[in-house]
Amino acid sequence: MENGAAKPVIVAIDGPSGTGKSSTSKAVAAQLGLSYLDTGAQYRAITWWMVNNGIDLTDPTAIAAVAGKPEIVSGTDPAHPTITVDGVDVSGPIRTQDVTSKVSAVSAVPEVRTRITELQRSLASSAEAGIVVEGRDIGTTVLPDADLKVFLTASAEARAARRSGELKGADVNATREALLQRDAADSTRKTSPLAKAGDAVEVDTTELTLAQVIECVVTLVEEKRAGK
Repeated sequence: MENGAAKPVIVAIDGPSGTGKSSTSKAVAAQLGLSYLDTGAQYRAITWWMVNNGIDLTDPTAIAAVAGKPEIVSGTDPAHPTITVDGVDVSGPIRTQDVTSKVSAVSAVPEVRTRITELQRSLASSAEAGIVVEGRDIGTTVLPDADLKVFLTASAEARAARRSGELKGADVNATREALLQRDAADSTRKTSPLAKAGDAVEVDTTELTLAQVIECVVTLVEEKRAGK
């Protein structure tokens, strides 16, 4: 079936950091001709804007008051995903340790989640062929009616090794501690915690290569498209 004739398919991929979520989501979207959205980048973008504008990130009321101010635009081409804030390309700056260490505090604020969730839903609904959306609360909160929900997991050790590899020479133990802290913060927050949807397919990536994970998810999407 041609992509044009196929009904748009919405795929939600959730899971903690270091499970191969971004690499998998981008590759699956590219292979199947779908759009791609990294929702974590949107939360990083709003965090970057708040850091840049001197907002007191220990004060949820201060964060909530300005949650609607920055204009965040996400490009959804899996080969070249982009993100801008008020017209400025922030794809580099949002990956700094400074932003990474503050994103959980900002993303826990309900007004921030409401704002970003609206952005995510509008991008998903306007994707002509369909979209792969990756994050932490996509299958549970953002797109509960997604056609396919995948929850990626991996052991803390495997995730830390991957993430410290990405961070070039970062200490694996320190990375593991940081990941576990982030998991705890994201899993226990009151608004849209990191959680596996009841109807999600869980894929443990600990022992799998990236290619195997991609193949697994592509197969799941194709089965869903075929109506199995």
